[in-house]
Amino acid sequence: MRGRPVVHAGGLTSPESRGGGLPAEPRTAYPACVTAIDAADLVARWAPALPWVVGPIALAARLRRPHTLERHSPVPPAQPLRVSVIVPARNEERNVARCLRALLASQWPALEVILVDDHSTDATGAIAREVAAGDARLRVFANPDLPDGWFGKQWACWNGAAAARGEILCFADADTEQAPDLVPRAVAAIAALEADLLSVAGWQELGSFWERLLQPQVFSMLLLRYGGTAGVNTARRAEDVIANGQCLFMRRDAYDAVGGHAAVRDKVAEDLAMAQAVFRAGKRVRLVLGTEQLSTRMYTSLRELVAGWGKNIYAGGIDAVPGGRAGRALFPLLLLLGPLANLWPPIALALALAGVMPTNVAWAALATAITTVWWALTYAWLEEPPWYALLYPLGAAVLFWIILTAIFRGRRVAWKGRTYRSA
Repeated sequence: MRGRPVVHAGGLTSPESRGGGLPAEPRTAYPACVTAIDAADLVARWAPALPWVVGPIALAARLRRPHTLERHSPVPPAQPLRVSVIVPARNEERNVARCLRALLASQWPALEVILVDDHSTDATGAIAREVAAGDARLRVFANPDLPDGWFGKQWACWNGAAAARGEILCFADADTEQAPDLVPRAVAAIAALEADLLSVAGWQELGSFWERLLQPQVFSMLLLRYGGTAGVNTARRAEDVIANGQCLFMRRDAYDAVGGHAAVRDKVAEDLAMAQAVFRAGKRVRLVLGTEQLSTRMYTSLRELVAGWGKNIYAGGIDAVPGGRAGRALFPLLLLLGPLANLWPPIALALALAGVMPTNVAWAALATAITTVWWALTYAWLEEPPWYALLYPLGAAVLFWIILTAIFRGRRVAWKGRTYRSA
């Protein structure tokens, strides 16, 4: 039987070799520096992918445990406050009937609905008056001529609020659909959270190819910036609060105290500006998630997506940048980083595989794979086909172009036949 190898000062031998037999073959000992070089090589290969690994994890962590309307009772109290729902509408014949009928189906007993027809050139006003003919709770107003220095939506909201009789005002976009329990749950949330301004983030309907491709990209940027409901509800700076103007509730006294929509009359993102004004006035701004109570289809085509986000994404977003002048100077670059982060790994991978650009393929492949999986999970959560994840670079490229053109346009914006300059 062969003896067990033993170690001595001369190296590794067997008992036979000590007894005069053939010496054992020496084993190769790898220097520590070689192992260190291998480890450094592994780090160099994979470390560049770290931001694309950490990013989705960090975003998922920020969105944990949202504050939802489901936490609040759908049963109105015995003596309910009057709620006035104000709907500004300009050329909304596609949506207005659905919106108004859903509002009138509300379970809130003390409700009035005010539709402000903002000089529509389509059948918006006629459709609204037809719906109103069957329900005295709905009143339809024609918006007065737009004064200088006002955006159309703010002017319509301001005039609607002037005609409202409610202790709580709700500003609802015409492309929304509210569930019957939305108002009761929202009023309960206002009381429970002691909110002066409460907005509801609802379900975003995605009906066309370009909506599915672009809307998740834009909302991911917003979530990365503001976080979920907890990020807004615990904010300590005005720049870190945001509201969803698609469905925004305000106590009447708080609305009057901050100057109402007159205070944000020249802001392209009036909801964000209103939330900041309320916060700076020392009042409470709250955001809740209500995907079961609110549904919105913002845009239906690539043209509408480009016009809508081109209006808001830069001229509106710049008001939410912390850091004063320095922050505003960096804002264009920070905006472009969002789509660039999605674009760079697949571009680098394609160039490397084509031999055009010498680069480490490993990190780019890993970052692309992780990002694809992230988008597949996102589309599954949105109840959309996960294969759209394979097209995320196209969505990022279109978003990059929208942001770039918005930056060059600056504070000059156009919407529904009007041109404005955001203050």
